[in-house]
Amino acid sequence: MAEKILLQFDVDSHASSFDAIVAIDAGVDRLLQYDSVEPSGVESLVHGAMFTRGGDDLKSTAIFVGGNDVNQAEELFGAVQKAFFGPVRVSVMLDASGCNTTAAAAVASITKHMPLEGATCAVLGGTGPVGRRVAHLLTRQGAHVIVTSRSLKRAESACHDIAVGIGASDSHSSNLEAAAPESDEAKMEILGRVDAIVACGAAGVELLSAEELGSLKKIRVAIDLNAVPPAGIGGVEAFDKAKRLRDGDDDSPIVYGPIGVGGLKMRTHKAAIAKLFENNDVVLDANEIYDLTIEQMG
Repeated sequence: MAEKILLQFDVDSHASSFDAIVAIDAGVDRLLQYDSVEPSGVESLVHGAMFTRGGDDLKSTAIFVGGNDVNQAEELFGAVQKAFFGPVRVSVMLDASGCNTTAAAAVASITKHMPLEGATCAVLGGTGPVGRRVAHLLTRQGAHVIVTSRSLKRAESACHDIAVGIGASDSHSSNLEAAAPESDEAKMEILGRVDAIVACGAAGVELLSAEELGSLKKIRVAIDLNAVPPAGIGGVEAFDKAKRLRDGDDDSPIVYGPIGVGGLKMRTHKAAIAKLFENNDVVLDANEIYDLTIEQMG
């Protein structure tokens, strides 16, 4: 069996050390890192990966697309796939800034405690790359999803893009609602309707206070993905994992902090890297990575 070679295409000036270490821990034999990769210049790199091996050995080469700028990475991910020639191709995965694995782990964690079909969920700071993927995955599972932002225009744009990504033929694509509450009262009126909250806002910005969270009567699960103090949701600690907000109170919501979600995210990331080498035509984006996450939960 040929050695497993992973080409790491990163849009940043320095390829991610985090992604490199996870790849090695996932069993990659050789890691080839490329930084500052642009869509216009990726074709020769892809062809080098495609044409050096043949037959069954082709599945032993794969490509990982990453970097901090998720929009740039998405363009690069598309350019990589356009460079393939039908069946002559290698497997490819997108997880820029952990966008797919983090979102998948957050949504999968909710399913441990409640069904998503028919539930109402809010994604706070839902217009960023992780927030959009969280909203996409929640909607795909049948939840009604409220995407919040400081700008109603951005929230509406995000909802439109998510619906397009899900596809008009999917009955769940219309289960999206944009919101930009202009006051705490308006925010709490919206959140009073939801069963679960995922906070995906900018680092160090509190989107919901501990008092506000504690006052919500319907809420069952609250997840904060912000690892930089202050927390995105007050009262939720970074290491919280399937913990009651108030100890001993079974009516209080179950909460997760970013590190509490991180264990499942890391298992998913490693499983996804391993999946790339099963065949030469694997494509791993949000949906496929979510399905892998559910498998990791057993």
